[in-house]
Amino acid sequence: MSAADRLEKLETTVAYQEQAIEDLNKTILVQAAEIAQLKRLVGNLGDRLREIADNPALAEPPEPPPPHY
Repeated sequence: MSAADRLEKLETTVAYQEQAIEDLNKTILVQAAEIAQLKRLVGNLGDRLREIADNPALAEPPEPPPPHY
């Protein structure tokens, strides 16, 4: 294998690695946004649960018992 062939192979490898890194970075950005959204939702749910625990009247009434035969 000549030096030119080796150089071309290395350049090709680097190009594929750069593309892979770019794809991974895009995935990380999307996941970071999703994680931030999920954290907000979990925080809102926690606030709502504390609100219900502090005021049981806010909780939905239990289902009526089924009719007896």
